[in-house]
Amino acid sequence: MEAYLGIDVGSVTTKLAALDENDELMAHVYQPTRGQPIEMVQRGLEQIKEQLPADVDICGVATTGSARYLAGVIVNADLVKNEITSHATAALSYFPEVQTVLEIGGQDSKIIIIRDGIVTDFGMNTVCAAGTGSFLDHQALRLNMTIEEFSQRAMDSQSAVRIAGRCTVFAESDMVHKQQVGHKIEDILYGLCQALVRNYINNIALGKEIKSPIAFQGGVAFNQAIVKAFKEELGAEVIVPRHHELMGAIGVALLVHEEMVNNKKSKFTGFQVSEAKYRTSSFECKSCTNLCEIAQISTNGQTLARWGGRCDMWERMPAEETR
Repeated sequence: MEAYLGIDVGSVTTKLAALDENDELMAHVYQPTRGQPIEMVQRGLEQIKEQLPADVDICGVATTGSARYLAGVIVNADLVKNEITSHATAALSYFPEVQTVLEIGGQDSKIIIIRDGIVTDFGMNTVCAAGTGSFLDHQALRLNMTIEEFSQRAMDSQSAVRIAGRCTVFAESDMVHKQQVGHKIEDILYGLCQALVRNYINNIALGKEIKSPIAFQGGVAFNQAIVKAFKEELGAEVIVPRHHELMGAIGVALLVHEEMVNNKKSKFTGFQVSEAKYRTSSFECKSCTNLCEIAQISTNGQTLARWGGRCDMWERMPAEETR
């Protein structure tokens, strides 16, 4: 049995998705990254191996996400792709007519504009956490509730209060003030959801033409109150795919399947990579005035790869030739 493996390593969660030769989802893993991308990739490989048939043949492996290069080195990936391409590919596989993809993850947000099956524009926010899942998680924790309870209680709101959502600090201060003057917690929670959506529309989506069909992907799509707020703000139906939290991993698995169709042999190291010991480090390149910080990964004293420069000096030179 053939399988194609996609690995999406984000700052908050690590996702793995295995597709069969018909691009049907065979197995998947969704787990927190906890600041340990190497360990989580290794653990994810262990878990997905247990879900797959013993006779499965991994015919292609690809990585995406903020730690895609690091993950790609660990598994010896056949393909490394950015999140925009991966999410767009997955969205089109589920909804061929989709024209807008909204994606909110743990620490970044994206919008992807698609016309006639081609990505024509996109926007990203990787700096401010005001419109991301980690901010919602933090507020749920502050209010001593789970994110699931946060979503349920926000959906019970009858009269949402307006929360200043352009900044995490201001939003939290505004929430505390609204609590102190006696507003219901349900109304404050849904007001925060509306603020997050307004922040998304006015920043990440600024200047973008949002057309239906609209797909909402990423872990934050679990929150039904956010979905409701998007529908109200956009005045349109917002579709949440069944495996919305896995779309990056599914998309890159689809891409590597396409890449390997000409009977190419996968470079995948194998599931035994989950037992290897890796070490990461960095140094400052002094070859020019940019002083780039170069990341590197090694095992058993051997440097496997280096990356992170503004030029391709370190990427194009074999590790053993570079000092």
